[in-house]
Amino acid sequence: MSRNNPQSNKVPGGVPSAHVDTSIKDLLPDPSQLPEFDFTGTPELAKYPDYINAASELLDANVENGFGNRIAISYEQKSWTYKQLLELSNQIARVLVEDCKLQTGGRVLLRSGNTPMLVACWFAVLKAGGICVTTMPLLRSRELEFIIEKAGVSVALSDIELQDDIREASEKTGRIQHLHYFSKMGENDNNSTLDKLCEGKSSSFENILTAADDIALIAFTSGTTGNPKGTVHYHRDILAITDCFPRYVGKISPDDVITGTPPLAFTFGLGGVTLFPMRFGASTRFFPASGPEALFDTISRYKVTQVYTAPTAFRAMSNLVGKYDLSSLRQGISAGETLPKATWEAFYEATGVKIIDGLGSTEMLHIFVSASGDKIKPGFTGVPIPGYKAKIVDELGNECSSSTPGLLAVKGPTGCRYLDDPRQEDYVKDGWNFPGDVYEKDSEGYYKYVARADDMIISSGYNISGPEVENVLLENPNVLECAVVAEPDPDRTNIVKAYIVLSDSGQGSPELTEKLQHYVKEKIAPYKYPRAIEYTKELPKTATGKLQRFRLRER
Repeated sequence: MSRNNPQSNKVPGGVPSAHVDTSIKDLLPDPSQLPEFDFTGTPELAKYPDYINAASELLDANVENGFGNRIAISYEQKSWTYKQLLELSNQIARVLVEDCKLQTGGRVLLRSGNTPMLVACWFAVLKAGGICVTTMPLLRSRELEFIIEKAGVSVALSDIELQDDIREASEKTGRIQHLHYFSKMGENDNNSTLDKLCEGKSSSFENILTAADDIALIAFTSGTTGNPKGTVHYHRDILAITDCFPRYVGKISPDDVITGTPPLAFTFGLGGVTLFPMRFGASTRFFPASGPEALFDTISRYKVTQVYTAPTAFRAMSNLVGKYDLSSLRQGISAGETLPKATWEAFYEATGVKIIDGLGSTEMLHIFVSASGDKIKPGFTGVPIPGYKAKIVDELGNECSSSTPGLLAVKGPTGCRYLDDPRQEDYVKDGWNFPGDVYEKDSEGYYKYVARADDMIISSGYNISGPEVENVLLENPNVLECAVVAEPDPDRTNIVKAYIVLSDSGQGSPELTEKLQHYVKEKIAPYKYPRAIEYTKELPKTATGKLQRFRLRER
């Protein structure tokens, strides 16, 4: 039972499940360890029924509403309409049910880069009442084995070009009963068994009428410390994120063409480049190449209007603007890590486009603090978006006054549900979600990022925010990228150390180090300056472009 007042906040669900296999739900935290869920924040949230299938709302509804002939998704020179995507998803759903004998509630692992077939498979799993377990394409066999075991996966669908590691993981775990391969556009290439099976299937399928609180997705965190955590999300969660950020902040319309770099296994990518456009009948475009030049070429060539990527990509793109026609681009959305003010200003100066900064988490599924248009305040993440509430508290749980750093707490229609993981108690306290970020709020209610709770540097009794020092260094024209971490020191406990990638790809020198140190001292309190600077050709990042500071601390 919800702890909320049912008269003021009707939480969708609480009805008999459509899932035969309830093994994942049985591993969820005790109700006392779950956050409170709030569906009063927008008119859309308040209207969700107790039974709802997210695939029906995001895919089938577009065809029913007359969008069947509109372009849903494109890859290189080929495109699918919403009708084509729906029909193929229906065929895949039939393969899952008829050939793979998938039970409702069964887990299906998906392994692919961002391709149309991955999207079709994702919707097919939800249509069949299964649970999606989408994985990063760069994961190797050992990492896949952990996910297969943790989620109890029985069916796997993989891009045929990525078959080696999933085949090895399947053999080692012995859990996968059905393993099929697909081509990027479902064109029956190179022994792609899923494509072949689809050819003989009807293109109609009756979606399973799942409960709003039936599980739709298990998304694994990046696992920067220890094993990755499985985060569990319901059908209502999938819809909730589409009715908050893209509706009220991103303001997507059917005429938008959207692209981005984050993979669909990363919930920032799942929402931004798939679920959000489809909620509004817009079009999404995937591209196979990597790097800022490929992204810019895609924007220019296909008249993209919205782009989702990480701050590092926006910074890199600022130097390439003159080579491409970006007149179609009306907004960029940044997430994954904090957006430095210098990066925002450089991109705005180069393009005239105001980047929307967004704070989200895998546990919360997508962005919950942001701002757009004239409401953007460079250097600040933003305010709680419609549908969410936030506050900043001290170590005792008391709300902090303005401009006082503390732990960010969030509440809304989504929230943390770890899969069989004791770290649930660290993330959820007193009904609130604690993403692990230190923030401060100004007198206007804007939230400013200070640091990850574990990225605060304590040196000679001072608390120093590594990202604050990074922001200052990034304002220096010699610095392309940087990361600031604590380095143990016998006299000061820790010192501030900066790892720097130079903008001219040159070599660092003692003279440059001294200049950069002096530069920081002039901009912020002198005790915050980096006492050690190491020059490097690149910084360690995840597959999504997120900086891995822990790897630098381990050096």
